[in-house]
Amino acid sequence: MTRFSAEVAWERGEASFIDGRYSRGHKWSFDGGAVVAASASPHNVPLPYAVAENVDPEEAYVAALSSCHMLFYLWLASKKRIMVDSYADAATGIMEIVQGKTMVSRVELRPRVIYASDRPSREIEEKLHHEAHELCFLANSVKTEIAVRLD
Repeated sequence: MTRFSAEVAWERGEASFIDGRYSRGHKWSFDGGAVVAASASPHNVPLPYAVAENVDPEEAYVAALSSCHMLFYLWLASKKRIMVDSYADAATGIMEIVQGKTMVSRVELRPRVIYASDRPSREIEEKLHHEAHELCFLANSVKTEIAVRLD
């Protein structure tokens, strides 16, 4: 078993709090020393109480799913001796009400992979993405539908 941890910290500051007018800005700290400025999404909490430039949990969720998929894709490609020069993903998440609950119901990954030599066939790319999805720890942990869209 492997354990992962993060510290999430928020402070009220000078806000009155009980009237709901307080900053949702906070920070995430990770064991390697990275600190991320976080906030509620301005889609859920109005400005100035949300901090638009900070990462919100929904964005982080989409990024984490994309990152997990990418890391497995790169690993699989390297094992098959397919040389990848770059990988970029314009991932999006869709939040909606499903059976009375608000959830990120769907995440679409739109990977753009540049190869050092000839691009593998569409069939091989699709197979690698399918395998990456099947192996992704996070995709295996959630009920969000995750789709990979290749151009």
